Amino acid sequence: MGYGPNVVLPVARRRRYGVIRELDTWQAMHDVPLSRIPMAANTLDHQLTELEACRYRFGHTEAACVVKLLNRLDAARFPDPASLIRFHEASLFLRAFPQGPAVFRATERILNSFHKKVEALRKAGADMDDFEPIEVSGIAGTQMEDTLSFDVAHWLVKHMPSQVQIAWENYEPERELGTTGPRFMPLLEDDAYVEADTPWRRWLETAGGKRHATPTWLIERFEKLPLPVQQKAELYESLRVPLRWNLKNSLIARTRNWKPVRSVFYHSEPDGTGLISRSQVSLAEELARRPPQLTRLSHKQGDEIIDMIREVMLVRYRELYGTTLGDPKSVAQFDVGRGVSIHLWNLPPDRRLPLRAYVAGLTLKNGVPINYIEAIGLCEWMEVGFNTFYTFRGGEAGWIYAQVLRCLCHRMGTTCVSVYPYQLGHQNEEAIESGAFWFYRKLGFRPGRADLQRLAEREEQKIAADARYRTPARTLNRLAAGHVFYEFSTNELPGSELGAWDSFSTRNIGLRVNRRMARDFGRDASRMRERSRRALEKILGASTSSWKPPEKSTFDNFALVLADVPGLRAWTREEKEDLIRIIRAKTKPDEMLYLHLTQRHGRLRRALLRLGSQVG
Repeated sequence: MGYGPNVVLPVARRRRYGVIRELDTWQAMHDVPLSRIPMAANTLDHQLTELEACRYRFGHTEAACVVKLLNRLDAARFPDPASLIRFHEASLFLRAFPQGPAVFRATERILNSFHKKVEALRKAGADMDDFEPIEVSGIAGTQMEDTLSFDVAHWLVKHMPSQVQIAWENYEPERELGTTGPRFMPLLEDDAYVEADTPWRRWLETAGGKRHATPTWLIERFEKLPLPVQQKAELYESLRVPLRWNLKNSLIARTRNWKPVRSVFYHSEPDGTGLISRSQVSLAEELARRPPQLTRLSHKQGDEIIDMIREVMLVRYRELYGTTLGDPKSVAQFDVGRGVSIHLWNLPPDRRLPLRAYVAGLTLKNGVPINYIEAIGLCEWMEVGFNTFYTFRGGEAGWIYAQVLRCLCHRMGTTCVSVYPYQLGHQNEEAIESGAFWFYRKLGFRPGRADLQRLAEREEQKIAADARYRTPARTLNRLAAGHVFYEFSTNELPGSELGAWDSFSTRNIGLRVNRRMARDFGRDASRMRERSRRALEKILGASTSSWKPPEKSTFDNFALVLADVPGLRAWTREEKEDLIRIIRAKTKPDEMLYLHLTQRHGRLRRALLRLGSQVG
């Protein structure tokens, strides 16, 4: 449930707000109201604890009680950030999961003016650092700081041009700015190349002019460089410039970041419209249901969703490849009921992965962003990352996860779902603390390694014998050492036997190609690409001279991989023609066409599976 290892850049500052993190992550897996966790008994604490408990109470009279409590707390004076953060998180949860219209209206009113409460604390001399940790960041009225990728930094200064600054007290540029800066600061070499005390800030502010925000000017210089976008990004990111921005009462702040909805789903009854607990969810039954209806959004609507996911990730100190570089032309929406809409999209053709197809996504609950999604697939296999944001853990996470898989499996043609070890707890303390392995295990996932499967079964026997038994952290770490899988059969994909993908990794394919480069081509990638391309063109009877650059690049990548496939020349004419069709489909507007075609090419599937399952 935690964010995966594919975050693009490390953040500049990540302090942990221990109480909030520990309570929310523990509750995320156990669906236990915070009211059952002992807290101090003073009046404000009591009221906050009561409000937190109200998130999980339903019935005809509950809405009125919640509104009364919200109004009482809205009028209260908050003496410290900790109590104000608790009020914020409970209010935002209730905005997404309201018991009735009055709760919905009250939370919107409170959240829309929440920045005033933060400002009151600032004026009172409170320690504002308490608002910075990743678990609680992004509240209206606060300030944020991070090192961002070029694409996100460019987007940020465009959307908040007057609010972004370079955090100079945390920035000490050295040779990297001295070697890159002369591209847009004349005569910088005469200082940077030979002097030990180059005043970098003075150079930047002088070149940018007093009327221009330094980050905006700097990023615009990179944007105008006559280079491919990937090289612009490499140069900018090598500087590792920490940016600071003020959220004020911006709609980018997670406090106010929601989309208007035509109708709100209210959780008003204990049965039926209360919260669905994880124990009530059958993943098998959900995946067997009719696929949810897909709605393709217009380019304008897609732009709005891609902007929203960038906002959502920015204020949570997160950045994924697919949330930064999503293609607005590819956004699809699935409305799955209970006020939940799931949005999925691809990467643009020139930013796609060499072999795997990539889908990213965002889930909205009554218009409020509650999680992000990442799925990377090849043939019928898919690795999936799913992160419910801290605020909303305990809010139907199991049911919503099942709906996300339902949409992804339908969209991608997946029959084998794999979960990263990181999400289970490998090098992820939070997932260990929350018992994340059991979240997936109880939904029907199995370890891909036989030794871990046996360990899981022994733990299940201990749990069955003693209701008080809890799996030790040491054992959870062992269980998190390998991927877990969920597979379901289909008649459409013959040969997709259970367990086929247990040891597969595209990393194995990549390392195999690089090993051949070092052994046979003198470690020269260009020479290997040229030779491999010519060989594959001859085998397939094809010429790529008239192909578009992204298609040529994909052909080259497949040539590198297929050079290790014995018997390629013996493939039938139809199989070779289908392979060409697959390669060219990789850069089509909808990358799912490529993925579905790989599922139908039995010989290619077997070849990729064999290469990716061999280590060494």
